[in-house]
Amino acid sequence: MAIPQTFIDELIERVDIVDVVGRYVTLKKGGVNLLGLCPFHEEKSPSFTVSPSKQFYHCFGCGKHGNAIGFLMDYAGTGFVDAVKDLAQLAGMQVPQDNVSPAQAAERQQRKEEKKTLADLNAQATKAYKEHLKRAPDAILYLKGRGVSGEIAARFQLGYAPTGDHALASVFPDYADPMLEDAGLVIYKEDTGKRYDRFRDRLMFPIRNVRGECIGFGGRIMGNGQPKYLNSPETPIFHKGRELYGLYEARQAIRSKGFALVCEGYMDVVALAQWGFANSVASLGTACTEQHIQLLLRHTDHIIFSFDGDNAGRKAAAKALEVALAFATDTRSIRFLFLPKEHDPDSFIRDRGEQAFAEQIELALPLSQYLLQVASQDCNLATPEGRARMAHQSRPLWALLPTGALKLQMRDEIARVAQMAREDLQMLWDAHAANASNGYRQRTPQSNQAPAPPSTPTFADDGYPINAQQPAPIDQGYWSEEDMMAPASYDEADLPPAWLPQHDDSRALSHMQGYEPALNTYEQQHMLPDSMFQATDSGYTKNRNSQRGPWQGRGDKDGGKFFRSKDASRSSPTTAKGPLRQRPLRREEHAACILLAHMPLLETLGEQDMTLLCRLPAPDGMLFGLVDDHFQHQGAQSWEQLKPAILAAAPGPLKRLLPHIEAIASHPQMDYEDEFRNVLKHIMIRQLKLEIDEVTQSYETDSQAGAKLRRLTSHLAQLK
Repeated sequence: MAIPQTFIDELIERVDIVDVVGRYVTLKKGGVNLLGLCPFHEEKSPSFTVSPSKQFYHCFGCGKHGNAIGFLMDYAGTGFVDAVKDLAQLAGMQVPQDNVSPAQAAERQQRKEEKKTLADLNAQATKAYKEHLKRAPDAILYLKGRGVSGEIAARFQLGYAPTGDHALASVFPDYADPMLEDAGLVIYKEDTGKRYDRFRDRLMFPIRNVRGECIGFGGRIMGNGQPKYLNSPETPIFHKGRELYGLYEARQAIRSKGFALVCEGYMDVVALAQWGFANSVASLGTACTEQHIQLLLRHTDHIIFSFDGDNAGRKAAAKALEVALAFATDTRSIRFLFLPKEHDPDSFIRDRGEQAFAEQIELALPLSQYLLQVASQDCNLATPEGRARMAHQSRPLWALLPTGALKLQMRDEIARVAQMAREDLQMLWDAHAANASNGYRQRTPQSNQAPAPPSTPTFADDGYPINAQQPAPIDQGYWSEEDMMAPASYDEADLPPAWLPQHDDSRALSHMQGYEPALNTYEQQHMLPDSMFQATDSGYTKNRNSQRGPWQGRGDKDGGKFFRSKDASRSSPTTAKGPLRQRPLRREEHAACILLAHMPLLETLGEQDMTLLCRLPAPDGMLFGLVDDHFQHQGAQSWEQLKPAILAAAPGPLKRLLPHIEAIASHPQMDYEDEFRNVLKHIMIRQLKLEIDEVTQSYETDSQAGAKLRRLTSHLAQLK
């Protein structure tokens, strides 16, 4: 069995050689490396070294050396395939069953060469941006105003993308080369045939991997425009969730200082390096991921996350905590630093100086204390109710910790704060886990009282009901996405009358009240009669649903459930009680609403993904295309800024979505990031499958079908 080289490369990136070797050899710190007695020959003094940064082992006694795969082969005497399988199991990865043909091998070699070409193109662009910076007095003045010296600017290879749409045309002989689009340097719009630079009038931050190759860029605007930061799209060599800005430059400082400082912005990293904290790195506009922490742990066992003290910073810190818990072994230190609300690291250190920031680092909260803070959120620990809630909220966080002394001590600490015996706490947690494994869900007890009569609905000018309540983000822990979203091919006639989810959660239901799904034709969307929304005490108004049986609503108390009337056999109409049933949004509509409400989310999409969304059938594809075109020319804008232009361009499809967009815009973008990714994944997978079927059917008549099919299946594999 031949294993793809791409899988092997990803496997080596995912596993840590220290963990692999540490299962068989006792390792101790010896400078930047780890030392131990060689397992391949007898010795009394350790000559066997493991390098976390290079992911390499070497014995100065017997000469054995290699990576994690080679160690397993040498130590266990296994073959290459078995060693890969063992490592894959350790990393939670599935080894692909791949019998590579010569054609496939050639294709993989071609992809490898393409990646090298993309890195070379980025290197040329970096050089050009650096030259432009020398001739940009405004950009130089901006950097000096932020306290950045020429030495630091050179270390991070800072540059400037000039104004104008075609500055890179003088850098690359063939400006129409599609590889420039693949690298994310140039944007090409098929509908207009126009091609222009992605980055214009921005301070440029080259993003380098640990080998020093430029894999992408971050562009910062120097004025008050939006978006503040514009990143390269996802490319074959650039994945935001796997890379950290400044890590290549910070490696030596991380080893010398003994810890890595994780910030939120590129400018924070540059400013901290200017003030002597060269061990700083930053995520690339995304929340902290497992890959980020794995990457850092190859260089140090001590990580400090630095966050702004505002609500957004607190939420980002809570997400980082959830990711970091799985890596909090007994020998590692993970801490959290919170600056005052009015400061980020850049502004704080310029305002108060190096010594004050060093003191903040010393005061950073250990992971154990921050876990208790998060678990105690909204809990009054002076009351039994508050302590009980804290114990309940701490269980899922505690469960993420790896087995060890820290996990045992945290259980005891949680029991102490909850004023419970640790045995009682463990018994409650075990009972909760048993219930969860049996598929039980906690529900709000139903009241024995009759539901209150519903309030009279308010209607807009086009006859659609307006929900007065502000919908909150979907609680992913209680409602699944399948509960909330109608299928993409939703048609009212295909669904039973009781399709709505059988839950009692007014927060989640508020997402669906007042919205209608797109019907089969554009006219049906906007010419529904007002009568289908009217209800009286004396009977019900006949509409499309009335042909499929007399179903009645039970009202808000029952979460919008529907049931068949006991008098269904009678010919007389039945009185409709409770609010009329509302249809939920389709996935495409919901995703578009989130994107319109929080346009910066568009930066998380790759060029390939955005192109696919624009290919969706009307009106969805038209709407996504409109948003993308506006973003490329105006940047990311708030909903209030975006609203007039979008309504003028597409008033029909947006009219009934407005309440939903307005409601989502009232909540922070972070509340919708995971939901947006999940919904888009479903949409794109379904669309790709449809397109693959179409290409397969045209295989005999379309000479380009093979290339199209490879491109589509490759995109589908990436999503899955």
